Amino acid sequence: MLALQILIDGFAISALYALGATGFTLIFGVSGVLNLSHGAIMVAAAVAAWAASSTFGIGSYAGALIGIATALVIALLTYFAVVQPIQRSRRIANEEKEIFVLTGTLLWGIMIQEAIAYFFTNNAKTVLPIVTGVVEILGVRTPRNEIFTALVCCLVIALLWLLVNRTKIGKAVLAASMNPRGVTLLGLELTNIYVVVWIIYGVLAGIAGVLLGMFLGVSSYSVGPLTASAFSIVVLGGLGSVSGSLIAAFVVGYLETFTAYMISPAYRSIPALLLLVTVMYLRPQGLLGRR
Repeated sequence: MLALQILIDGFAISALYALGATGFTLIFGVSGVLNLSHGAIMVAAAVAAWAASSTFGIGSYAGALIGIATALVIALLTYFAVVQPIQRSRRIANEEKEIFVLTGTLLWGIMIQEAIAYFFTNNAKTVLPIVTGVVEILGVRTPRNEIFTALVCCLVIALLWLLVNRTKIGKAVLAASMNPRGVTLLGLELTNIYVVVWIIYGVLAGIAGVLLGMFLGVSSYSVGPLTASAFSIVVLGGLGSVSGSLIAAFVVGYLETFTAYMISPAYRSIPALLLLVTVMYLRPQGLLGRR
């Protein structure tokens, strides 16, 4: 019975991790940007959905859409107000722009975190779930919201795969991740592709943030752990590899779930961190990394 409980809970958490990390690694794979405000964007989406559905009482569905829209707006602000000015600056040497982008997105994330704490306090917020109740699976009582979370994450990831591999804009994004210079030679504007990628990222982060708020709840203190978790998964899977991040998300999700049930929830992140250190030592490029 316990094994089945770990299997069910681990799948839901892993699917949520996978969705959160997919957008993170997509940004790096296409534009080479490690967005350290990732956790703040997810929390902002969850808090916006909570405020809309609970404080203003507009309903779960509308609240979720407002949360996703909030993440999309903040993601585009991150690109246009933080990342793009640094990348286009003539005062910063090209070899130093990457560290400036890292620092800029980190500070931007801290600003978002402090704004959330100021306007909504540091108390944990739980988004009003869309699906309520409990279902029994082979004797294991499981919240319907947990199943809903896992199914939505898998569906969104599948739709992303179709977008990237079956549409014209998706193939342009895929080509930009492989050979940016070749894309420009074909007459495509890289800036437009980057904007599309940040839009996709904003939607993914928004959905992940809202689902996280419904499933576990969030607070401004969740910003750092969420960013660290996504970064660990992306490094473990391989920077720039979406498939590697998906595999790593399920490895980390099940490791954390197993540790929480068999040892203590307080130590749930330790085995995943030890695995990350081991992989970085034995295979620095990650499981399926290209860089």
